[in-house]
Amino acid sequence: CFQISCQGATSITTFAVFLCDKIAPALRQAVYKRTALAIAQDIKGKIPDFNGNRSSLEVCMLRYLAQEENFENFKEYLNCPGDFLQSYIETRVETYCLGKNRRLEKFLGDSLTHCYESIQSAVFESTNVVKDRKDRNDKISLWLDEFCSALGEVLSLPRTELKGIEHQEITDIEFLNNAMTEALTPLKDHLKEEFASADMSLFETQPHTILAEQFAGCWKQCPFCGAVCTNIMQDHDGDHQLLFHRPQVLTGYKWHKPDNLVIDICSSSVASNCLFWIGEDTWIPYKRYRDAGPPYSTWNIPPDPSMQAYWKWFVSHFRTELEKHYNGKFHGKGEIPASWQIITKQEALDELER
Repeated sequence: CFQISCQGATSITTFAVFLCDKIAPALRQAVYKRTALAIAQDIKGKIPDFNGNRSSLEVCMLRYLAQEENFENFKEYLNCPGDFLQSYIETRVETYCLGKNRRLEKFLGDSLTHCYESIQSAVFESTNVVKDRKDRNDKISLWLDEFCSALGEVLSLPRTELKGIEHQEITDIEFLNNAMTEALTPLKDHLKEEFASADMSLFETQPHTILAEQFAGCWKQCPFCGAVCTNIMQDHDGDHQLLFHRPQVLTGYKWHKPDNLVIDICSSSVASNCLFWIGEDTWIPYKRYRDAGPPYSTWNIPPDPSMQAYWKWFVSHFRTELEKHYNGKFHGKGEIPASWQIITKQEALDELER
């Protein structure tokens, strides 16, 4: 009799260890997945940059760029606004998680506690359901059904992977409860050790990617000035449009023949008698910009002479860098007005905030 009970205990322990080996990768995956969502949610609530919509985030990025005063950063933002937004969010997330407070470890610890308690609870519930079932001989198979079902929401443990252990002759279901608790402890300890030195590379889905999805939308850029369409839908109906156009020098526009850079904005050009050049020798009046076909024809650019002080400050401040980058000069038609040159960075930012 003693030998039988020992065999019973051994097979229960073996069963518990085997099952926990299957749980381990699923638990790790569930912890990181849950943590990524928790970080994105926490940052959205606590960092003002991410409290609003994409337009308000745009203002935060422009403020950051002005404070840094690094022309290379501006170039990246102007050329690939979508990529810049991604890297801006990624940097903010890394600082938040890995800065002096090392919040990442706490986030992972909280997720582990939640998932671990859910597994313990599933063990307890399955045992309660199965222990008194006199009508079933395949108690362990029934226990596994209950267990996988109870775990469903928390971590993905496919029932099919457990076929190999469902025919175990285990009758003492209550002893299984204790054996599982014992076998689960090393899983928890092992993960805690990993968290102490964890970094962002361990996430399958990055928190910054989840956060960036909340600022999705159309990324088409105005063919004249490069400003991004403000529609919040990626494949939206109707024309692309935006509130404020920018000086066309930001995409390298020059006047024909002399190397004068264009400081005019597209929304004032469409009210002028000026022409723009496409292809080898085709000139189109700005007023009839749609006749140039796509991408011009996909934009709605109503006449509007107003320009943000921010871009007047930018052009004045980075005059030398822009001339060198676009191989042109702010002369003649591209002369920077004196009124632009007296705008301070603070004035430019104050207007932006409004």
